[in-house]
Amino acid sequence: MKPLRLAALIVALAAPASADVDGALDRHILPALGTFAAATETLADTAARDCRPEAVRPAYQAAFDAWMPVADLRLGPSETGALSIAFWPDSRGFTPRTLTGLIADGDPVARDVAGYADVSIAARGLFALDMLLYDDAFADYAADSYSCALVATIAADLDRQAEALSAAWADAYAETLRSAGASGNATFLTEDEAVRALYTQILSGLEFTADQRLGAPLGTFDRPRPTRAEARRSGRSLRNVVLAAQGAHDLATALAEGLTDGALPQTAAAMETVRDAADAIDDPAFQDITDSQARLRAEVLQQAVRGLRDAIAAELGAPLGIAAGFNSQDGD
Repeated sequence: MKPLRLAALIVALAAPASADVDGALDRHILPALGTFAAATETLADTAARDCRPEAVRPAYQAAFDAWMPVADLRLGPSETGALSIAFWPDSRGFTPRTLTGLIADGDPVARDVAGYADVSIAARGLFALDMLLYDDAFADYAADSYSCALVATIAADLDRQAEALSAAWADAYAETLRSAGASGNATFLTEDEAVRALYTQILSGLEFTADQRLGAPLGTFDRPRPTRAEARRSGRSLRNVVLAAQGAHDLATALAEGLTDGALPQTAAAMETVRDAADAIDDPAFQDITDSQARLRAEVLQQAVRGLRDAIAAELGAPLGIAAGFNSQDGD
């Protein structure tokens, strides 16, 4: 073999494999957004037929399940689009206050799906429905009531948002990620920038789960805050933790396809640890967190989520050449 050809082969073998941006899109992000849009369509249809809580709750739960695999994406269309789909945390109580105002005033926007897009994000999306369907102060209403019409409109508005978000990713932003480094791509000047952007989403999502989905209700030892648990009214707090962690795991696995054929054994084991820790928790809404043993179990789950983050950093970040000190909050 000629020296130049041999040198080229050595360089090629030594170069790190590329992460699979196409896989991340085609096996995780785009299908999940499509599933969410389909679930919100079912939710909207259900609420249009019967907007009372007992009729809407199963479709609502299914829609929230479908949201969680992509709930923590804050990239491209999701950077702003996710905000009105899932307005949380809401430590200042904007959602109950805004909904109370709409109901007290009998605002006609409750029967105007197109106009509802201009309503405060605090009264839109999954968490507005969570309150209307499950909170004792809101959920006792008749079929012909203002609140019932409001539920149907919020569900229809949510469906419009889900369809728009799915289309925005599929129609344009996915290609922006796929064409990273190509001439004319001003968003991602190199392929590496697109990979790092997706990697950032994985780590920052797990940080959000540890710091907010678990950290918010944990509060401090002397002052736990169980009422700050995500979707506590509908009993989804624990489920959201597990589904968010699973979403991060699945996105990491899809992105790793070009590096490790999708094999991330440490990450898979860490995800199993998350599930085991979740199985040990009794209250799915974290409302028992004032009890010392319940708090300990929640802290073990929090550590497991952080362990999943560390496993992904080791198995995916290291082959990508991203240092252990990488800050997922700023992408550096």
